[in-house]
Amino acid sequence: MQTSFEALQLKNELIKGLKAQNIVKPTAVQALTYSAFLEGKDLIVESHTGSGKTLAFLLPLFTKINLAEKSNQALILAPTHELAHQIHEQIKLLAKNSEMPITSTILMGEMNIEKQIDKLKNKPHILVGSPGRILDLISKKKINVTTLETVILDEADNLLESTQSGTVKKLLHQIGHHVQVTLFSASMSDKVCKLAQPFLNEPTLLQTASKTEVNPLISHLYLKTEGRDKFENLKKLLQTTNTQKALVFVSQHTDTKVLVEKLNYHGFTVATISGKLSKEERKNALAKFKSGKVKVLLSSDLSARGLDVAHITHIIHYDLALTPQDYLHRAGRSARNGEKGTSISLITPKDLGMIRVLERTFQIKLEEIILVKGRIKNLATNAFLEPMVSSTLVEEKPSTKKRNKYPKGFTSDSGKKTKNKQQNTEEPKRTSKKVITKKLSQSASDDFLSGSLADALKLIEEAGWDE
Repeated sequence: MQTSFEALQLKNELIKGLKAQNIVKPTAVQALTYSAFLEGKDLIVESHTGSGKTLAFLLPLFTKINLAEKSNQALILAPTHELAHQIHEQIKLLAKNSEMPITSTILMGEMNIEKQIDKLKNKPHILVGSPGRILDLISKKKINVTTLETVILDEADNLLESTQSGTVKKLLHQIGHHVQVTLFSASMSDKVCKLAQPFLNEPTLLQTASKTEVNPLISHLYLKTEGRDKFENLKKLLQTTNTQKALVFVSQHTDTKVLVEKLNYHGFTVATISGKLSKEERKNALAKFKSGKVKVLLSSDLSARGLDVAHITHIIHYDLALTPQDYLHRAGRSARNGEKGTSISLITPKDLGMIRVLERTFQIKLEEIILVKGRIKNLATNAFLEPMVSSTLVEEKPSTKKRNKYPKGFTSDSGKKTKNKQQNTEEPKRTSKKVITKKLSQSASDDFLSGSLADALKLIEEAGWDE
C-alpha cells in the first residue's frame, strides 16, 4: 500500500493544500481508494470511523473534475444536515488551500429553495446535499443529470436502510447508469450491498479490515447503574474525567430539555442537538461545541453519523445504543485523526446482554469501571483513570497588588467616585468568572450550587469580575 501522496501521484496542488491542513501522508482508506476511484469503477468502501473517508473520496474527485467545463459533475449525498455541511466546508477548504477553482453548493431541506436555485445557475462542479431536496430540484429540472459523472453516497448504510431509502432509489433511478457510483461507510452489511446492487455496475469492494471494526484507538468502558441513578453517575463521570469535549448520547425517549437544565444547574456548559430542533438551532449548538464555548454536547443518534469535531475525548452513552452499528458510529466520534478516545456506557441491568453482543460483533473488550471517592477505577486492571489535563483554562497568577473590594472608581473612605490621578498605574489583573467557577467546583460538594453560592457568583459578576 502506498505510504505517501507523491507515490499515489496526487497533484502537487492537492499535496500543497493538504499540508496547509497538516496532512502529510494518506490514511489506509485514502491509499486504498485513490487509484480505483480514478479508474471509474463503482466502489463499496468500508473503513472504521475517523479513518479519513471524506478525503478518500474528495481527493480523487478533485483530480477527476474537469475545470474547463462549467457544469455539475459530481453529486454527494449525506443523511444529515451536519454531515452535508462538513463535506461542503471541507471541499471549500481544500479548494482554497490547493488554489484549485473547484466550486460546490449545498442543497438541503429546511433551506430556502429559491436561493439554492439561484446558486445552481452558476453551475457548481460539486453538489452536496440531502436526497429529498436534490430529487425535488431534479424533478423541477434545475439540475441537469446528464452532466453528472460521479455520485457518492456517504454513510451509505444509513441512506439505504433508513426512511430515506425510497428517495435515494428514486434519485439514482432518475440519474441513470451512465455515472460512477461509490458507497462509503464504517459499516457495510450484506443487506446494504444488496440494496445498492441494482444501481452498481460490477462494484469493487474495498475494506481496510477483513470485517467491520471499531477504531482501535478507542477504549471501551461501562458503568453499572440503576435507572434512577443515571444522572448522578453522568454528573460524576463528567466531573472526574475533567474532559473539555464530551459527546453524550441519549435515546429519543429521554427528555433532553430536563437533562440540559440539570447539567446547567450543576455548572456544566451544555448544548443539545436532535431531530426535534430546527436546522439553525442545531447549527448554533454545534458551533458552540466546536469552538469550546460549551464542553458537553447532548445528542440523539442524529450526530452519530459523520460528525467530525476535533479533540472529542469522551463519548458517554447515557442511553445505550440500540444496535451494534449505532454503537460503532457513536463511539467513532472520538479518536479521530490519530487521537485516542474513550467510550463509556451507562448500563442498567437490562442492558448487560448488549455488552456481550458488542464484544462478539466487534471482537473488543468492554471493561467495567466503578466510581471510588471521586475517581474512576478500571476493575479489569485495578488502575485508576487519570483525569484529563485541561489546557484551555489556565489559572492566572495572583496579582501582587491588593484588590480593592469596592467597585472601580470608589474608595472605602468616601464611598464616592474619585478620579484616577495616577494614569500610569497598572490595574490589577481581572480574573474571569470561568476561572472562579473552576476553582469553586474543585472543592465543592455535589450540591455546590446552593442558593448562597449562586448569590455569591451573582455579586461577583455585579462587581465587574466577569470578562
